[in-house]
Amino acid sequence: MTTAATAVWGRAEQQDFRARVRGCLLGGAIGDALGAGVAELTVEDIRAAHGTDGVSDLVPAYGRRGAVTAATQMTLFTVDGLIRAQVRRDTGAWHPPTDVHRAYLRWAATQRDWGPDERRKDNGWLAREEWLYARRDPDPATVGGLADEMLGTLDKPKNPTARDAGALVRSAPFGLLVGWEPQLVCQLAVECAAQTHGHPTAYLSAGAFAVIVHGLARGETVDGSVQRALALLAPRPGHQLVTDALKQALGAVRQGIPSPARIAALGNPEHAEDALAIAVYCTLVSEDVRHGLRLAVDHDGASHTTGTLCGGLLGALHGETALPPAWLAELEGRATILELADDFAMEMTQGPALHGPASSAPGWLLRYPRG
Repeated sequence: MTTAATAVWGRAEQQDFRARVRGCLLGGAIGDALGAGVAELTVEDIRAAHGTDGVSDLVPAYGRRGAVTAATQMTLFTVDGLIRAQVRRDTGAWHPPTDVHRAYLRWAATQRDWGPDERRKDNGWLAREEWLYARRDPDPATVGGLADEMLGTLDKPKNPTARDAGALVRSAPFGLLVGWEPQLVCQLAVECAAQTHGHPTAYLSAGAFAVIVHGLARGETVDGSVQRALALLAPRPGHQLVTDALKQALGAVRQGIPSPARIAALGNPEHAEDALAIAVYCTLVSEDVRHGLRLAVDHDGASHTTGTLCGGLLGALHGETALPPAWLAELEGRATILELADDFAMEMTQGPALHGPASSAPGWLLRYPRG
């Protein structure tokens, strides 16, 4: 797997990119937190608890407002794995799916251990963040797929019948590889999804989502980014359900005022392709980030899933300053997410100044070991 030629980054371009990375990661986490408190509720339950307008503010989950689920945890480890892949490339080793898989195994350890294992010198800084050692309802396919160290591949995927959104919700960071060509972004997201979710609709939804984020992070429109994803899906076996779901989302925009009924018509958010369609639809019809996220969580079930996806899209589209500050202020792990976002942006824009085959900044290798 190779990347496109390295872009020349001016200061304005670096600042715009960092704002979109921050927006994508923080936006996804806010959507996750907004949906977490109502994830198991029907629309009727949401109305009964929060009024006829549905969710308008953060709802407590896991004992606090602003708490995130496993979707955000795993998204952060995706970012960690992508940075580590870039750092390890100096050694001549270049296989990003392996580095992302190792990052997912570090996440899996957070679900088994009481806290960080200081004896593991190759863990890097993210795996030492104690707040991540909380079990936040990870889906069974993800837990099972990472129960051993065997790498699932497209030829031999883990959980070949798993079509839920567990791999999809962690896939936004692949789209932030803006120096890569879209087809390579899609391929990497697909390969990494197959490590836990082997059904074609699950891993192709992850690939499509990454391509859409990629377009938005490059400053393109939502519609144009979705069209590119559709074009890249077309030659892939098993794409039809994902393609149909995305086309349905595009068509729903022209059918009138957004409503829970219109969102329900897009399908079951427990399924990856339908969750993606709901998130794309809510992004397309959103008046602003708050409006889009409220739409994305105001339906039957899996609100944290669609909230995460929609938040990632809206954040990549508009950047961090468009995020609702009151929700951001209460977001669990905000400092960690910001630190990781800035590290990712710095690696992608200024990586050669941080490390190389001949010499490297020692502090960077402590944060992102090559091991």
